[in-house]
Amino acid sequence: MHISTLQTGIAGINNGLDGMRRNATEIARATTGNGADIPHALVDLRTNQHQVEASVKVIKSADEMLGSLLDVRA
Repeated sequence: MHISTLQTGIAGINNGLDGMRRNATEIARATTGNGADIPHALVDLRTNQHQVEASVKVIKSADEMLGSLLDVRA
């Protein structure tokens, strides 16, 4: 669990947010007639959103476990 779990969760959030930024840029370019694949970008955007949400759950779970461990030690 420890720090590596938190780091994994944070990395997942960062990766998901980076992907969402790329998807948003691709969608914006497509609306200007650049010929990008909007449906594909929207699916990727949703996938990256789910990655962020799952990573948040990892961090919340790690936080709860750490809180429980601290309660036991107190």
